[in-house]
Amino acid sequence: MKKEFIEEMKVILLAELQKLEKGLGGFAHRNAKMADDFTSDFPSFGDDEDENASEVATYTDNLSLENALEREYRDVKNAIKRIEDTNYGHCKYCKAEISEDRLRARPTSTSCIACKKTLTQER
Repeated sequence: MKKEFIEEMKVILLAELQKLEKGLGGFAHRNAKMADDFTSDFPSFGDDEDENASEVATYTDNLSLENALEREYRDVKNAIKRIEDTNYGHCKYCKAEISEDRLRARPTSTSCIACKKTLTQER
C-alpha cells in the first residue's frame, strides 16, 4: 500500500476523531477512570412534571447517541493505531491487503470485502 495513501487516510481519520470528540462533548464528558469512555450528562430543564419527562427523554436519546458515537470513536482510534503500528489496510482474518476503494469508503475497515461477506453470510 502506498505511503501517500496511508498518510491521506490518517489525515481523514484524525479529522473524524476531532469531529466525534466535538460531537460527544456537546452532551457528555470524558469518564475520568477510562480514557476512551464518555458519560452522558443528565439535562436539567426545571422542576415541572413536563420538564422532568423531557429530561428523561433527552437523556435516553443521548445515551443511545453516546453509545453509537463511542463505537465510532473507538474504531477511528484503533485505525489510527493500526497506521502507527504499520498494520493498517490488511484484513485481520486473511491478512490480504484491503482495497483502497474500500478504505476510502470506510477508513476504519478491518476486513477485506471477501471476508466481510463471509462473516455476514452474503453471497
